[in-house]
Amino acid sequence: MEFAPVLSTVAKTIQTAIAPVFLLAGIGAILNVMVGRLARIVDRARDLEKLHPASIGPEHERHVFELRLLDRRIHVINTAVFLVVLAAVANCCVVAMLFTAELLDLRLGKAVAIAFILSMVLLIGGLMWFLVEVRMSVRAIRVRAELLERTRQ
Repeated sequence: MEFAPVLSTVAKTIQTAIAPVFLLAGIGAILNVMVGRLARIVDRARDLEKLHPASIGPEHERHVFELRLLDRRIHVINTAVFLVVLAAVANCCVVAMLFTAELLDLRLGKAVAIAFILSMVLLIGGLMWFLVEVRMSVRAIRVRAELLERTRQ
């Protein structure tokens, strides 16, 4: 078995791997957004944790409600990040299998296809959890009526 592939064969493999590599770059951008949201959620939770002990009455109840919501959002966005990272790992496996198959003259077509499908399913799952977290945050943003200072007509 020869381990030195022809340059044109390597070039063809690189061309085949371009799509998964671009996908990986997109996944990285998505992860950047998700981790940024997670950081903002954690920062808000830490700010509320500082205010919590000194609050009383309705203000205390609002803090507890928001802390519970933030805790749930942290869990949801963390699940999204986890799934998207697994999608990236599966995508990296696709690229690695493409080159391994070429170098060792293996027939890994089915394995490559399965890994790519797995990557897409994980990415879809991560994006769905991300959507859930975004919807949670949008539903939670309600300006209290007393702060709106609307005049009655």
